[in-house]
Amino acid sequence: MKHTISVLLQNKPGVLSRVTGLFSGRGFNIESLCVAETLETGTSCLTVVSKGDDAIIEQIMKQLHKLIDVIKVTDITEQEYVEREMVLIRVKAESHTRAEVLRIIDIFRGKVVDVSAKSYAIELTGSASKIKAVIDILRPIGIKEIVRTGIIAMPRASKNK
Repeated sequence: MKHTISVLLQNKPGVLSRVTGLFSGRGFNIESLCVAETLETGTSCLTVVSKGDDAIIEQIMKQLHKLIDVIKVTDITEQEYVEREMVLIRVKAESHTRAEVLRIIDIFRGKVVDVSAKSYAIELTGSASKIKAVIDILRPIGIKEIVRTGIIAMPRASKNK
């Protein structure tokens, strides 16, 4: 099962390397990884997506807790959460497909961020399933290149707050 883990950690050189080394050293695959500073200076939030059964995820969580610069580790898969990913897709846009590509982009609330004589570069943000749907629809038209950010996620606010 896919798990999304949020790790609050010190923003110091080598910390990210130790976290990823923990995964590779134990043979766990990272499907997605995204990290950036938080509101607190010197602190970053790392969102990592990995697959595994409950025992494997529990082992990952325990190992992450042991790292010195890790402040907090949360498997947010166990609660309601919001996730987003951004993708840039360069797709063929020849004269006979341009209108179709623009309609597809509009349906998925994407936008064209670069235009050339034979292609569009599209920016799209959404859930992983939305990104997959757009890629599946655009593939027959002709995708030239894809660049993805990786998943970022946060727990939903409780109804009381």
